[in-house]
Amino acid sequence: MSPSVQAVADRRPAYLTALAQGTERFHEPPRTDCPWCGSARLRTRLRTTDLLQHKPGTFTVDQCRSCGHSFQNPRLTREGLDFYYRDFYDGLHAEQAEKVFGARSSVPRHRRAVRALARFIEPESWLDVGTGRGHFPAVARELLPYTAFDGLDLGSGVAEGRRRGRIEEAHRGLLPDLAPELAGRYDAMSMFHHLEHSLDPREELKAAHRVLRPGGHLLIEVPDPESRYARLLGKWWVPYFQPQHLHFIPLANLRTELAALGFTVVAVDRREPHVPLDLSAACALLLSRYLPDRDTPWRTRAPGAARRGLRRALSYAAAPAFVACYAADRLLAPLVSRTRFSNAYRVIARRNPDPA
Repeated sequence: MSPSVQAVADRRPAYLTALAQGTERFHEPPRTDCPWCGSARLRTRLRTTDLLQHKPGTFTVDQCRSCGHSFQNPRLTREGLDFYYRDFYDGLHAEQAEKVFGARSSVPRHRRAVRALARFIEPESWLDVGTGRGHFPAVARELLPYTAFDGLDLGSGVAEGRRRGRIEEAHRGLLPDLAPELAGRYDAMSMFHHLEHSLDPREELKAAHRVLRPGGHLLIEVPDPESRYARLLGKWWVPYFQPQHLHFIPLANLRTELAALGFTVVAVDRREPHVPLDLSAACALLLSRYLPDRDTPWRTRAPGAARRGLRRALSYAAAPAFVACYAADRLLAPLVSRTRFSNAYRVIARRNPDPA
């Protein structure tokens, strides 16, 4: 259900006050070198607006010609991240986010991830980083009933996950900040589409090494920036997810970094992590971009009845195109997931014993 008219109206003054100073202050100074390898050989990979919420602002993703790492440049500040995250996972769209992340279609994918890690270890304790409201642990504990699942997230949803019994302990904050108090507590850790949101993925990986016990296993899933769908669809490729995704890490770079930190990569998979939504999501973004805008708190004025009616009519008219794209995603998934069109990859790495 769409956010109520009153809820939008209540939030509008705060948004308009924030926007009165412009959006430039939400960005750090642009970098002239790669945050991964330090090379100055950069090229612009993507320029786009906020295609998800249509908040004001323009965003650029640069790519390093030396190591292939892609990153948002200039990067959002913490204030900027707060502004663009606001009302996406909570607030106005909390109910919608709960439906998306708790969808039954996600359950088989979660189960496959659990089984992938369980081939190497039967963990006593598992920390899910970026857990949201704990949907993954709720599924995982069905397969691993003797494992204690905890969750970590920056948002308030992690407390809701604990209240609903999906996790046993809720840790709110950033993993690098909480790593000292969590050091050596877990023998399994998962990061599902978390690293691309982080300010510094390397610091996240260092913190993961600290939190895991020797012999513990780390499971990571991230968008694959080398997916051919990214080249084919351009800014309409939904894993770009601007402005929330800050980093896009090629598989080779992640493997090298894990080895340098003291991990051994034991499994890599591009097939199972693929989510069949590239065409349907691109269609949805395209329609959302060109349909008359819906009412949102960051609009200076609410749309009139005529524009609301036009949007509704055009949405119904465009429904067959979206359904066709959705069907194509599903039908092509078995083939696409086995090719370089797969849109995500998984890495499982074992933490090596500490040097004597």
